[in-house]
Amino acid sequence: MRDFLRQIFCAPQTPARSARTDRHLELAEAPAALYAIGDVHGCLDELLALESQILTDSAALPGEKVIVMLGDYVDRGPNAAGVIDHLMARPPAGLRRICLLGNHELMAQDFMAKPNPRSNWLQNGGFDTLQSYGIMPDVLRSARSAQWSMMIKAHVPEEHIDFMRGLAWSLSIPGWLFVHAGLRPGLSLQEQHPDDLFWIRDEFYSTVDQLAAEDVERRVVHGHTPAPEPVITPARICIDTGAFATGRLTAVRIIPDKQPRMLHTGPAV
Repeated sequence: MRDFLRQIFCAPQTPARSARTDRHLELAEAPAALYAIGDVHGCLDELLALESQILTDSAALPGEKVIVMLGDYVDRGPNAAGVIDHLMARPPAGLRRICLLGNHELMAQDFMAKPNPRSNWLQNGGFDTLQSYGIMPDVLRSARSAQWSMMIKAHVPEEHIDFMRGLAWSLSIPGWLFVHAGLRPGLSLQEQHPDDLFWIRDEFYSTVDQLAAEDVERRVVHGHTPAPEPVITPARICIDTGAFATGRLTAVRIIPDKQPRMLHTGPAV
């Protein structure tokens, strides 16, 4: 089984694909406490409430404390613009913040670079994001497609687009890997195709969910696939609890040599 695990996280002799490595962050030592936050999707109020819980929880903990955002800050919820503004500002006192890229930021970037009235992004929360910037859906639909770029430039700050373009793809610390969606089995982290880091689902779950705790050297924390409760297996923890629909935004606290602990907003399920 350990050989099988190495096939997932170590390079095969003949790599099939390669990806940029400068977007993969690594901390040589685990922080005293790390709080990973799942998909926010425009839910600024829930993010602020969860950060307040994290501040209270971390107050008595000595050492470095880090918040890791797992991507999907825009779309579906009411205030994508406010979420980006908040993430670009200073993190809560005493905490460091690291933001990773999600597939919804990828779709938003593509649309804003080349607006397309038939874009799938618009039907997957894009209209909600544009409305948070003051672009009303009815106005957008009635405008000529040639006018869409001008409307976006007039309403969406270039700094927000730059923020999305500069997001890291993953974060590694001893024993843990943080990424938006998951990994392609059989390829090392550096060989992962970006499509898989931000979009993969079943091929990742069906492989790693077969692993036992003693066979896992690096547990993956991710979002991307919403569920009423966090999904916890020996090999992965998914903390996307559909905040835009449920009001339940979830974080997992990771402290070396302790069991992960969940924090969340909204009602218990």
